[in-house]
Amino acid sequence: MKIIMKKDLLGLGYKDEVLTVKDGYGRNYLLPQGYAVLATPSALKALEEEKKQRAHKIAKIKADAEAKAAQFEGVKLTIVAKVSDGRNIYGSVGAPQLVEALAAQGLEVDPKQISFKSVKELGSYVAPIHFHREVTVQVPFDVVNEDGTMSAKKEEVVETPAPTAEETAEAEAVEDLEAGEVPAAEEA
Repeated sequence: MKIIMKKDLLGLGYKDEVLTVKDGYGRNYLLPQGYAVLATPSALKALEEEKKQRAHKIAKIKADAEAKAAQFEGVKLTIVAKVSDGRNIYGSVGAPQLVEALAAQGLEVDPKQISFKSVKELGSYVAPIHFHREVTVQVPFDVVNEDGTMSAKKEEVVETPAPTAEETAEAEAVEDLEAGEVPAAEEA
């Protein structure tokens, strides 16, 4: 099935692009959701005419996207996360956390423009941000634990030796005396 995209859909296509998709995907998802229209001969002619009229607008949109992308050059983010054990973190770091970290530096971006899988370990990563179909910026970020390092905290574990049988019996006798009970050996 041939369709004309009406909205940008990351991973599929961009607005005004003519694509071929499976019939069920087009009929059951793209068309009802308003992401696309059927690519009939009349719709294709209308698309070409519209593209001619919007050529200068498209150039301005791309220039705006390039200007916004230039603001992100040299940006390095650090995201603090709680560490469970080893390098694993509680939860995950995804697009919302990156948007928050960028906002703290005075940079605004829509979470839908960031495309990467959630991070679940400490380390250094790169997140691609798509401002336009031809303008993408790679933003590096580090996921660190609460003390600012990329390694897990090592807590000191003090092992206490297990009590011996004599110590256990003695502790039980003391508990019995405190409870007011008389030991069986002293009753006779």
